[in-house]
Amino acid sequence: MQKINKNVVLALLSLTSLVFLLFQLYYYKFYLSQKNGAVFSKVRGSQSGQDSTRWHVVRKFLGLISSHNVPVYLIDPLILGLVDKDIEQIRSSPDGPSPECKYFCAPRDFTTFALLDKTWKHEVGLFRTAEKMGFQWLKIINKDPRLDGMDDLSGVEIPLHYIFKLASHAIHLVVFYERSGNYLWHGPLRLKQHMDRKFVPFRKLHFGRYPGAYEKPELLLVSIDDLKVQIPKNPSSFLEEMLHSRFLECRYREARAFFQLYPDDASLDAVEFRKKAKSLLHLAALTLNNLGVKFWLSSGTCLGWYRQCNVIPHSKDVDLGVFIKDYKADIIPAFQKAGLPLKHKFGKVEDSLELSFQGEDDVKLDIFFFYEEDDHIWNGGTQAKSGKKFKYLFPKFTLCWTEFVELKVHVPCETRQYVEANYGPDWKVPVKTWDWKSSPSNVQYNGVWPVNEWDDVIQIY
Repeated sequence: MQKINKNVVLALLSLTSLVFLLFQLYYYKFYLSQKNGAVFSKVRGSQSGQDSTRWHVVRKFLGLISSHNVPVYLIDPLILGLVDKDIEQIRSSPDGPSPECKYFCAPRDFTTFALLDKTWKHEVGLFRTAEKMGFQWLKIINKDPRLDGMDDLSGVEIPLHYIFKLASHAIHLVVFYERSGNYLWHGPLRLKQHMDRKFVPFRKLHFGRYPGAYEKPELLLVSIDDLKVQIPKNPSSFLEEMLHSRFLECRYREARAFFQLYPDDASLDAVEFRKKAKSLLHLAALTLNNLGVKFWLSSGTCLGWYRQCNVIPHSKDVDLGVFIKDYKADIIPAFQKAGLPLKHKFGKVEDSLELSFQGEDDVKLDIFFFYEEDDHIWNGGTQAKSGKKFKYLFPKFTLCWTEFVELKVHVPCETRQYVEANYGPDWKVPVKTWDWKSSPSNVQYNGVWPVNEWDDVIQIY
């Protein structure tokens, strides 16, 4: 047999390998990539194909929702943070071309948009179109908390989140709902057992780890990277709101169990007091919000929300907490202007400040100011006739939103620890006889005000 030249064999093998490699590249580019929506040309100014992919996925998504008249707005914190730095330039040239892909090409796994539920009722058609465009999608549903109450623990489920995936990028669409406290709410993202937990890296999502509450944003239509999109008119305010948006639902199931043991007071006096307390709380919230003073439900009002989802009828007052760092001298005149005269002022800004305002009939509003130490937070109390001082210690806490008597209002996120500090381990048991100087579990004697300061620290009207 004639001997085969080794160089010829090597050349043939090399040529065969090259042809096979070119075929694979052609097959991927013109079949697999198009099938999965991954072939994109570079957008102007992009640094890489991956950057371009993000921009093109967003563009296709905006085209999808535009074709179905679905009004979404951008809430992605990374992009809004970049936009906020250039907001004046973006506002001044809403239709100008972008010299480079600066925002939507930024490295990230998701781009996040918001949708107000009441503005969209065309779900089926949207998803059919999305699939034709190459998107894979996932819908996350859960129980509608707006239907919960003492008489009905509804099992009705509503859509809370949508994920649209195309190529290596995903769109997270967060559904917002209006609540009776005149605010927007989104639910948590909880996957059902049958759902693909590898569909996207869910842990990297900015929204959905817990429910959130937001004010209704004013929107602005702008051009970003040559894409028309709506954004919150004040991105920095939205981003700040996002940091403190965590929402806690009232515990209706536990409240029902409580009332099975301790039937609710449905007397005329109880009904009237709750009505007046609700009105007083709404007026107090309006006054403090207008001043920009952050507050939360405290003492018996907080206990009523946490234990029984209502005002405790025998409490006879409304209790609010305010951090002393948020104190403003305008508080007293603002409440007086709102028709709530000052009933007493105890302590001073530096120590144990407490204000009480007279509401309708015998219902009063107590505002306790809280002081932060290294390992705890405390508020003070003063006995008018003796000048004795008391201190109430709480573990450190953060603030969450909730809805109470049709009002969006803050409560301590660590509510159970807060309530237990004040009312002890038996907080679930109603107590109608309460001595503020000795009954609280967290009370401490804190000395006596000097007699020469009484005129300033003990003022009764």
